[in-house]
Amino acid sequence: MSQNPPNLRPDLAPSARISETPRAGQPKVGMVSLGCPKALVDSERILTRLRAEGYAISPDYTGAEAVIVNTCGFLDSAKAESLDAIGEALAKNGKVIVTGCLGAEEDYIRGTHPSVLAVTGPHQYEQVLDAVHSAVPPSPDPFVDLLPASGVSLTPRHYSYLKISEGCNHKCKFCIIPDMRGRLQSRPAHAVLREAEKLVDAGVRELLVISQDTSAYGVDIKHKVERDHRAHITDLTRDLGSLGAWVRLHYVYPYPHVRDLIPLMADHSNNILPYMDIPFQHSHPDVLKRMARPAKSSNTLAEIAAWREACPDITLRSTFIVGYPGETEAEFQHLLDWLDEAQLDRVGCFQYENVDGARSNTLPDHVDDEIKQDRWNRFMEKSQAISEAKLAAKIGTRMDVIVDDIDADGIATCRTKADAPEIDGNLFIDEGTDAIAVGDIVNVEVDEASEYDLWGVIN
Repeated sequence: MSQNPPNLRPDLAPSARISETPRAGQPKVGMVSLGCPKALVDSERILTRLRAEGYAISPDYTGAEAVIVNTCGFLDSAKAESLDAIGEALAKNGKVIVTGCLGAEEDYIRGTHPSVLAVTGPHQYEQVLDAVHSAVPPSPDPFVDLLPASGVSLTPRHYSYLKISEGCNHKCKFCIIPDMRGRLQSRPAHAVLREAEKLVDAGVRELLVISQDTSAYGVDIKHKVERDHRAHITDLTRDLGSLGAWVRLHYVYPYPHVRDLIPLMADHSNNILPYMDIPFQHSHPDVLKRMARPAKSSNTLAEIAAWREACPDITLRSTFIVGYPGETEAEFQHLLDWLDEAQLDRVGCFQYENVDGARSNTLPDHVDDEIKQDRWNRFMEKSQAISEAKLAAKIGTRMDVIVDDIDADGIATCRTKADAPEIDGNLFIDEGTDAIAVGDIVNVEVDEASEYDLWGVIN
């Protein structure tokens, strides 16, 4: 059985899943969705609007009359991937509409691909629809083209991303996301809950809460109370936990009020998973200061200890950057020592890259590529050893897992409460899967472990 490997891009969303059969004569549009889960939600919203107008969604280039490429602009390597995807769509289809984070740089895109039909920035849904209408006029049949109440989903039926806000108020020097997606814009709490209710009613068993800064939810609207629901992350999390699906929190900055979430995770009577995805990025205060990170002066080790005391089974995942401009060997060693003490359960790591428009580009003392690679290797070796020891300690324990896939040989790929889709590990069940189905939550006993994955038997 293959193991879950570490990824140089631990922010990526699952591959978009498109499966439907168009009616005869129905206009068809293809979609390529790149980047993070937040971008995948944007793709779902675009496709939901198109389906409501009578368009079919094509899973390939040749069956589509135009293709939308939802791009990523997070790193220069991601920009290159986006340009390659646009070029491939042009070569195989010819009619291409570009949107997403890289769409904020129209001149950059048209400099390489001048023949694209239109370029729009992130979450500019109306402009995307206008471009599709121009390229492929709609032809709806109101008696046939029915849209599911939950809209179009690009994830498996049993889990879904739930975006609670857009944009970010931080000014981290390595990041240009606020320039592309704007300042924080929180959705009303009642609107988030209504969407979540519809998803659960449609069969979703796990809600993955995402945003650019989940902890800051509601700050921009002063935690407004509307229709008896308060726009605050603690209140929203509590409300979501009442719907019956697992609730998993991503992109949680370690502000002091995050402590209020931990008792919710420790209360096993609700469905708030004891899991937090927290982008620490580094441990050394001087590096964090050069990054202009929020909460850069926080004693994160003390916070982690307090969280674990209140919720002993909490799973902590994070991402880090190695080779940031000016990072010394001593500062990197501080990160390794911090990781030894923090004992995080799930860890991803980026090697620093310049991104056009980022303020970090002008910082002195950029780190050589060879040193960055060496530090990445050492960091991943350390985190892998921690992961291996933590997973070995789970052998003999029992836990609930959610079934993501069952292959032709009857091997089930599952996730524990400690594992988010794609970015974390898996639990595999090799036998006795005849009575279970994708989306089921089953209890297993762990009987084997590797560096990143588990194996178990159904109880």
